[in-house]
Amino acid sequence: MSQTGHVSDDLETPETAAPRRRRSLLVMLLVFALVVAGGLAWVLHSADQGSNSTLPLKIPNKPGQLIKAEPFATGVPTGAHAWRITYTTTRQAGKPAIATGLVVIKDHPPSGPRPVIAWAHGTTGIAEHCAPSGKDDPITFLSIPDLDAALANGWAVVATDYTGLGSPGPHPYLIGQGEGRSVLDSVRAARQLKGLSLGDKTVVWGHSQGGGAALWAGILAPTYAPGAHVIAVAGIAPATDLPGLVSNIGTIAGGQVFAAYVIAAYAATYPDVHYNTYVRPDARLPLLQIAKHCLSDSQALVSIGSNRAFSQPFYAQDPLTGALGRRLRENVPSGLIKVPVFIAQGDADALVLPAVQAAYVAKRCAVPGNGPLDYKTFADRGHTDIVLPGSGMLPALLGWTEARFAGAPAPSTC
Repeated sequence: MSQTGHVSDDLETPETAAPRRRRSLLVMLLVFALVVAGGLAWVLHSADQGSNSTLPLKIPNKPGQLIKAEPFATGVPTGAHAWRITYTTTRQAGKPAIATGLVVIKDHPPSGPRPVIAWAHGTTGIAEHCAPSGKDDPITFLSIPDLDAALANGWAVVATDYTGLGSPGPHPYLIGQGEGRSVLDSVRAARQLKGLSLGDKTVVWGHSQGGGAALWAGILAPTYAPGAHVIAVAGIAPATDLPGLVSNIGTIAGGQVFAAYVIAAYAATYPDVHYNTYVRPDARLPLLQIAKHCLSDSQALVSIGSNRAFSQPFYAQDPLTGALGRRLRENVPSGLIKVPVFIAQGDADALVLPAVQAAYVAKRCAVPGNGPLDYKTFADRGHTDIVLPGSGMLPALLGWTEARFAGAPAPSTC
């Protein structure tokens, strides 16, 4: 991108797209499971990585501004094309920032403007190079629930990377203001693409980390980005009760990876959260080694995770106490969401526990002023396979979304 912040005028589908390699379905599902369900990684920027040198020297103060758009070819569904966008947003403290993301549409336009799905992805890592839009891998699009059906409906999908992924960090993992703003500003930026007609209705979808981000987008939209026109929010196995989620990590495989991610991410964002306060001295270096890898670096994460330092609890202090505990509670998406909400939960989820999710839903239902909430559970579905082909969640999500775009009354299970 030039330092002038020029917006690309080339919005035509390239005549010769880059080859779209496809791995076997088994490999795709395995990688996806590692990305969304199991591991979490905090990445410390290595000296040879640095920041993206193509970013503007001065970040525009106005959020939601499109800086650049360029064609994106890897893994794009047949009959569709996509762009990688760079746009302005703000961090949780209101500081100007840059984020990247993807916009994908079906080649044949509908009769009118395309309704917008804002997609908030699950965990991929936290280093700048772990952005989904920066990965040369078809999983970038395969992780979006039933993308083919969404595109066939004439919807445009706008998928943020969040700040810190594809742009300088830190990445606000499980930090609601930062994630939610990235989602909302991606929609505002996408509407500035030349030659593309996007409608004024947005439904936000998100899974896992992104489920929490989607709920935060619904909370923030009326005051932060009313121009995004969010009319509904869907969270799939969303990260909601963060203290409950952190309490559960000691009982799941790869828990040390998740803990490294949460503690380091919060320490990088909040000056009152100190990494060394919560991690035993002998576990600090191994956790930081875990932190240097994207989730796709599965072999490296498994190797580091076998370190003897993890044969016993690695906490020096209960993470639910002190500054970390307070910040986790601050980032529970408990604010008002006046538009309809859909929450889907697998009853076999070992990461986001069904009982914890049900308690969150009950609290949201009890607060006056919230919009209708449709809470559905899906038998024998875990944290990952709830979004994979064959899941009953997919037609439920699509049908609920179609009804919201059509203006039908929203159901409520409260």
